[in-house]
Amino acid sequence: MREKYPTLVELETISAERDIPIYEAFQGTMIGQFHVLAPSRQRYLDLLPDFSKTPERKTTADTAGIVGYIIEDAKTAVRWVTESWTGETLSENPEPTTASNESSLVQMVVIDNRQLVLTGDVGPDGLHEAATYAEALVGSLSPTFMQVPHHGSRRNVTPSALNRWLGPIQAQSSATIGTAFCSAARLDEDHPRQKVINAFIRRGYGVHRTKGRHIYHHYGTQRGGDPLTPEPFSNRVEE
Repeated sequence: MREKYPTLVELETISAERDIPIYEAFQGTMIGQFHVLAPSRQRYLDLLPDFSKTPERKTTADTAGIVGYIIEDAKTAVRWVTESWTGETLSENPEPTTASNESSLVQMVVIDNRQLVLTGDVGPDGLHEAATYAEALVGSLSPTFMQVPHHGSRRNVTPSALNRWLGPIQAQSSATIGTAFCSAARLDEDHPRQKVINAFIRRGYGVHRTKGRHIYHHYGTQRGGDPLTPEPFSNRVEE
């Protein structure tokens, strides 16, 4: 493992030379004001054998996920289906994301009773694990601000995971409940997936995509810059 992750070994060496402590960021750890919700240490250890760089075992999730992304990209331009507000096509059982994605940190901070959630590249299993821990921690889940996992990939969210975090589908005329942030490259036409955008919008969350820009979320203070227009709902989505 040390041969496969030379940068981490270098960081570890530098930290030891400078007497900088290294902390494990598992469920329950505090990073500043942020509370780590997932993964738990045990779940991380369960996922570790399936990381793509783990010696002698590169099966199941990581290899399947890499092939899946290639197939997904190949289909993008030609396979489309129709969605309505009440007719969601986001799968409850998508092809699995990678084990390394599922091990991503999910963090929450509560400021002035506002829940802000960072999800990294986590998948549906990690979102459910994080939700269970967060519910025990703060009770009801209702993020003011939530990161869309893994650039908006359709493999990383499911209707049930979003229902736990954001609540059920709202009436189409309902007011916006919160803000969703999606990190996606300026020239990436495949992410975020429209069916993922639609899923967040249905649950009352306007989706804002970076598109190679620095964007800012704030409340209670005035900040310069132009306001953003959230991504639109569309009846045409990727199959």
